[in-house]
Amino acid sequence: MSKENAGSGNPWLIAIVVSIATFMEVLDTTIANVALRYISGGLAISADEASWVVTTYLVSNAIVLTASSFIAKRYGRKSFYLGCLALFTVASILCGMAWSLSSLLFFRVLQGFAGGGMVPISQSILADSFPPEKRGQGFAMFGIAVVVAPVIGPTLGGWLSDNYSWHWCFLINGPVGVLAFSLVYFLVKESEEVRKERQRLRSQHVRFDLVGFLLVAGFLGSLEVVLDRGQTDDWFSSTFIIAVAAICALCFLAMIPWEATRDNPVIDVRMVASRQFGSCFVVMMATGAILIATTQFLPELLQEYYGYTATWAGLALSPGGLVTMMMMFIVGRLTGIIQPRYLIAAGASIIALAMWDLTRIYADLNFGFFVWSRVYIGLGLPLIFIPITTASYFGIPPDKTDQASALINVARNVGGSDRRVHRAEHPRLPRAVPPQSPDRAHLAVEPRLSATAFGSDGAFRSAGFIAGRRWKSGSRGDRPGAVGPGRVPRLYRRLLRADGDLGADGAARPHPSHRAARQGRSRRPLTPAAPDHWPGRSSAGRSSAAG
Repeated sequence: MSKENAGSGNPWLIAIVVSIATFMEVLDTTIANVALRYISGGLAISADEASWVVTTYLVSNAIVLTASSFIAKRYGRKSFYLGCLALFTVASILCGMAWSLSSLLFFRVLQGFAGGGMVPISQSILADSFPPEKRGQGFAMFGIAVVVAPVIGPTLGGWLSDNYSWHWCFLINGPVGVLAFSLVYFLVKESEEVRKERQRLRSQHVRFDLVGFLLVAGFLGSLEVVLDRGQTDDWFSSTFIIAVAAICALCFLAMIPWEATRDNPVIDVRMVASRQFGSCFVVMMATGAILIATTQFLPELLQEYYGYTATWAGLALSPGGLVTMMMMFIVGRLTGIIQPRYLIAAGASIIALAMWDLTRIYADLNFGFFVWSRVYIGLGLPLIFIPITTASYFGIPPDKTDQASALINVARNVGGSDRRVHRAEHPRLPRAVPPQSPDRAHLAVEPRLSATAFGSDGAFRSAGFIAGRRWKSGSRGDRPGAVGPGRVPRLYRRLLRADGDLGADGAARPHPSHRAARQGRSRRPLTPAAPDHWPGRSSAGRSSAAG
């Protein structure tokens, strides 16, 4: 890329500026989740109605994500970015001032529309601001925003809701949005290549692919609804879910041939068919699954089942976030030295092992276990995220960078949809527990938590295999293998193999190995005790397992 195409601004200042805006948008995808019960009480609505606060944002975000490439080319990348920033800031303030459910949902839709255009355009600006050999370092700054924001979101949302009000989960975006808008306006410049592309589209009167947009929006929007509402509505036992799933399938089947035959498609699906970009797309889906699923799953788990406050849950995740930030800068420099396929395979192997470690989840784990679990994940994520983001632009002409950004973000969002299935499962877990025996709750929870970890483990073993096998450079003989366990450890199987039995009075009796760990303890404290064995299990947990 020539120096003119990179723009006239300082690339590092630009990286910081767009990362602020990206951090704000990604933060908002998770900050509202832990505030739903406060929103439910404040607006006098049911928990099911409050969950639409999340669903409407996700659907509107996915819809605009697909159209961001054409809009940025047609009206100018900087103008579109500033418009998204302004709308997002105003909509956030209006969400904080909402007086009813309908008003809150309307403002969340506006917020989602604005947020859907911010992240892919941020990536495009970064790709054009740095020469190819330094893009890895630029994307390290961007990666911090994308990876750390979901970690902070649930903790910050819980702390604001506990100590102030759920309104502040949205109002906090006001001053940050004004700062980001001002910095973008003065520091970000459009590249010459983008200006030429805008003039070409205007001179040739290129029309917007409305049919393709409706098909893509129908597919992604209905997919988000199915994944977000499926567990609540009992999946395909619900007529509503069946209807939305049918719309999703029909739109997908019609979208592929339509977009593949257009000269100016909303989403260029032909890019996914290429080996280089297609590999990046698949691995980014796996990255989205682990990034969003674990960063929301773990804090909710700690607060709902281990009795942690929002502050303590945040402290458990914070060391992993710090490790991620440090690794981002290290990996940013390594991308210019080591081939991306080796970094990706190493990251996938580390995360597969971290997911296997999470299969040891049971009721008496201590604080240190969760700290180290997040540290392991924080070591592996940058090794995947930065090389994939950087490699997705290899061989992509400047006029296609917006398309590449949109597709990579679609992959991350679709992969992250997996966490909404896990989140929707949480309210249903207590129903499996007999009311006569509260001590038996962990027996219903543990297998499901472990299944969640094993699902992510399998995804990353597959990601490591794809990175090694399909990467464009390198020979067959030196493709890296995926590392991951093939079976459940014997100790864990022994811990969970018995479900207990029923006594003469019909009450459930917990298994002796679990009963021994709970004698003399009526309820779990609200704050975790100091770890007696860092980072392993507590003494009660070890005696329980040994039984």
